[in-house]
Amino acid sequence: MEQNKVLSALCYISLLFAPFLLPLIVYFVVKDSEVKFHAKRAFLSHLIPVVFLILISLFGVIGMFSSYYYDMNSFAYIIFGLMAVYMIISIACIIWNIIQAIRVIR
Repeated sequence: MEQNKVLSALCYISLLFAPFLLPLIVYFVVKDSEVKFHAKRAFLSHLIPVVFLILISLFGVIGMFSSYYYDMNSFAYIIFGLMAVYMIISIACIIWNIIQAIRVIR
């Protein structure tokens, strides 16, 4: 039972060293349903910042080629604002994963 808790917590903490790989491997290898549940939650929480970064990148590429030269300053402000939001989301996901790992261990 203790090994399952450690493995579940490790899925959350893996955001710091192997974000997608460890929860995915644990999900497909381990048979315990509780560990699978935590591995799936950890994988999805690791995916949130990546999806947001892809959306920002698409917006940046589309906006860069569709903006006029004289309008680039406002576009740059928007991109920097979105990157600030991305950083906040990433930090929030890291904190959430650490809190979840601590809850699983207890």
